[in-house]
Amino acid sequence: MKVTLAKSAGFCFGVKRAVDTVYEKIEGGGAIYTYGPIIHNEEVVSDLEEKGVTVIHEVEELRGKPQGTVVIRAHGVEKGVCEQIEALGFSIVDATCPFVLKIHRLVERYSGEGCQIVIVGNEAHPEVRGIKSWSSADSTTVLGSLADARNFTADKGKKVCIVSQTTFNYNKFQELVEIIKEKGYDIIVLNTICNATEERQTEARALAARSDAMIVIGGRNSSNTQKLFEICKKECKNTYYIQTVKDLEPSGFESVDNVGITAGASTPNKIIEEVQKNVRNEL
Repeated sequence: MKVTLAKSAGFCFGVKRAVDTVYEKIEGGGAIYTYGPIIHNEEVVSDLEEKGVTVIHEVEELRGKPQGTVVIRAHGVEKGVCEQIEALGFSIVDATCPFVLKIHRLVERYSGEGCQIVIVGNEAHPEVRGIKSWSSADSTTVLGSLADARNFTADKGKKVCIVSQTTFNYNKFQELVEIIKEKGYDIIVLNTICNATEERQTEARALAARSDAMIVIGGRNSSNTQKLFEICKKECKNTYYIQTVKDLEPSGFESVDNVGITAGASTPNKIIEEVQKNVRNEL
């Protein structure tokens, strides 16, 4: 059996930076908290918790807890959260991905100039919630599907500024933008999908197209991994979404000559290597 691992599989720059930041803080001692899971990977979060890191989801959870450092997750937080944390006497280390911070600044700027902001992404995702908070609430819309785009209407006389969640499917983003363009609005399109995401999706699509079976590795709540799975599934029906090597089912790889493997941006190399080794030696 031929096994091909995508070159782009695994931690992206922003995720590695965030995870490394927490481990460095652990070495320094003291109480360490992360605002939300530092990344969307259960294995990494569990390891950090075993080392004493506490995950909080709301600022109020810090009340009564030992003073320490709060590390802001890679996905970022809503406007004003950092100030609220500091007001309680905690120090902050902001590990928000720089590409996400860039979207915050863009949305704040164009919203301030009177534009209607359109965010292409998953409205429930923490990254999107954070982006949305930097824009005027009554002039902000989140679109996640073609139906959303078809139903979208802009406020009369307003210029429309379109941005995207960093991990959104690039081809789908283009489709949604085209639908809005056809409505004749005066629009500004800012493709804020990070380069690593585009590269990962392009490579996954090509690898899946030439593979008999495809394995996509990542956390259950990882948006970018879910997008990879959707992309690969279109090219290779025999595509599997797993978190760790324990999720592999040998029966799915009978009569398979070549297997492709890719992984989301929040998947540690250790997990990828375990899956790759298992596929080579056991299946």
